[in-house]
This record gives sequence, structure tokens and C-alpha cells, in this order.
Amino acid sequence: MIGEIWDLIILSPMINILIVVSGALFNNFGLAIIVLTLIVRGLTIPLSLKQLKSTKAMQELQPKMSELQKKYGKDKQKLAQEQMRLYKESGINPAGCLLPMLVQLPIWIALFQSIIRVLAVVPEDFLKLSGHLYTSWSQVFSLVPLNSSFLWLDLAVPDRFLVLPILVGGSMWLQQKMMTPKTGDPRQQAQAQMMLWVMPLMFAFLTLQFPSGLALYWVISNLISIGMQYFITGGWGGLTAQATTKPAGADKKYIKRLTVAQEKETDYADTEADIGADVGADIDSADVSSKEGARYQPSLRAMKRHPKKSKRPKRG
Repeated sequence: MIGEIWDLIILSPMINILIVVSGALFNNFGLAIIVLTLIVRGLTIPLSLKQLKSTKAMQELQPKMSELQKKYGKDKQKLAQEQMRLYKESGINPAGCLLPMLVQLPIWIALFQSIIRVLAVVPEDFLKLSGHLYTSWSQVFSLVPLNSSFLWLDLAVPDRFLVLPILVGGSMWLQQKMMTPKTGDPRQQAQAQMMLWVMPLMFAFLTLQFPSGLALYWVISNLISIGMQYFITGGWGGLTAQATTKPAGADKKYIKRLTVAQEKETDYADTEADIGADVGADIDSADVSSKEGARYQPSLRAMKRHPKKSKRPKRG
């Protein structure tokens, strides 16, 4: 049942679109994959922009997150509450960093299956392909099987010259590096370095196993992401940025809340000092005996302890 829904909604439409686009591009299946990549990334631009902004904001909040971990490291529940509060005040949704990748995951799987079926390397694949073609589109039957040659590549098999694995890994490393801020915290720096190399190496290894057509999609998609990051972040990001201690724009509400709390403490201290000074001046100016002046001392001590609740003593 799930397989039938998958074929009806995702796989069959992608197969027919690839065939028609390839026919419109002089039967060049490589160009069809590039055009499909541009279409997919164009449709997911809102999600991609949200991902880039969320990722950048999350990285800017790392100093504040480190402070929370130091303060509430032993109380996991309190730490989680404060982290969610920080996210909310900063207007950040942690899930926004993963949503575009989750949306593209079915496209990767469908493209992998489409390449295998459309190129029809073996007769069994050609028989499976016929079940996905739309009978209302008569031109699709005349276009299959497609030519798998593109530049030096055979899009149906992995790149034997290892050019695509290098391009996939290198472009993904560049994309990750642009989004990795420099930090003075050794632990954060170690984690960032690990993530910087794990994903590129993993995708480069997958490129050695998958058809070159899918690797071509990854390369073009990564290049588009690099261009978007360059214009959104205003430069090459982690490639040139230096460590900074300036407050991040995403956590202005958090900083504002801390500032307001500090101002309240300062106002309270100033009020206490002013009241104590006024009471002391009244005592000094009163022409009373030492015995009568002693009556003011308890009131002065009480006023310093409770400046808001105490009243100024009446003059004798």
C-alpha cells in the first residue's frame, strides 16, 4: 500500500518529468538532472532561507547556551526549560535547521530510483519502467531508454574517475565551513571540527556507491546552497570570520531581559542609598541631645534593611 502511494505521488511523476525534460534538452539526461535540481531548489527556497537563518542564529546563540550549561548543568530539566526560553525569546525554531533536508530526502530517494529505471541498464529495469509511464504522454514512450552519457560520465554508474566524489565532498565541506563560526571554547571547536568533516566524508563515500546522476544532483545542489549562504550571511562566513564577543542579533531579547534585571537591581541600590542619606541628614541637622538622637538609630537601621516598607521617623 505504501509502495503504491509512493509510486503514484512521487516516483512516477519524477520519472515522466525527467523523460520529458530530457527530450526538450536534446535528449541530454545530464542537463535534465541539472534542470530538475534548479526546479527543486527553487520550490524549496523559503525552507532553505529559513534553514540558513536558523542555523546562523543557533550558532550565534552558542555563547549563551554555554552559559546556561555551566549554570544549570546538574539540573537537566531546568536546563531544557531555559534553553527553550532562550530559543523562544530569540525567535528561533531548532527544527527549522532540519526541515529542508527532510523535504529533500524523498527527492533523493525518488531520483535514485528514477535514474535506475529511466536509463534501463538491464531488461528487467525497462519492464519496470513501462509501468510508470503515463499513457496520456505519448512522447515519453518514444524517448526511452535515455542516453546515459554526459561529459565524461555514465550517469547510470558511479564515477570511475572519482571526480564527482571529490566535488561532492569538497562542496559540502565548503558549505559547512561557511556556517561554522570560530570560537575560543575548545570543546565547541572540537565539535565543530568533527561535524565539518563527518558529513562531507560520508556523502563522498556514498557517491562511490550511487549512480553518477544522483551525485550530479548533489554537486549542483551544494553549489546553489553555497551561493545562497554567501548572499545571506554577507560573505564567506567561517572561512574568513574571526572569533567575536559581540552580542548576536538573534538573542537581543535575551540580552534585553538581562539588562532590565540589572537596571532594577541598580535602581533598588540607589533608592536604598538615597533613603539612608536623607535619614542621616535629618539626624545630623536635628538639635537634640545624645539621648534623644539615639531614638533615631533603630529607625535608621530598619530603614536600611527595608527601604520600601519603612517610614521616615517623625521629628521630636
